[in-house]
Amino acid sequence: MGLLEDVMSMASGSLSSGGVPPAQHATGLAAILEYVNSPQVGGVAGLQKMFQQGGLGNVISSWVGQGQNMPISADQLQNVLHSGAFQQVAQKAGIDPTQLTGMMASVLPHLVDKLTPNGEVPNASTLQSMLKGLTGSASA
Repeated sequence: MGLLEDVMSMASGSLSSGGVPPAQHATGLAAILEYVNSPQVGGVAGLQKMFQQGGLGNVISSWVGQGQNMPISADQLQNVLHSGAFQQVAQKAGIDPTQLTGMMASVLPHLVDKLTPNGEVPNASTLQSMLKGLTGSASA
């Protein structure tokens, strides 16, 4: 099972209970990946910085680390997101930003966990390669 399938299977229960139609799961994941990889965010390292500045450094550290992933609510997530980039990605994907935030709250812990094997944040070129493979799979 590939990275995309791992993340989707881990998050699918949360997405379904959040009222997200299964057809939007892949679209939402592609939008989340695009957001994380956007210049405004700067990948996992950029997310770490955003979370630390928003007072949630311990949450993202749990996702990067090898222990239990701490949950995050959509409200907490909205407080740390780069809203301009997030709005653009949601609009491009055709998903309501509130719904995408809910999806992100379910998916992001699993995604960051999978993108940081052995508790190490990938450098920009490694992350770019990983995300290119994922986004190509998500749109297929």
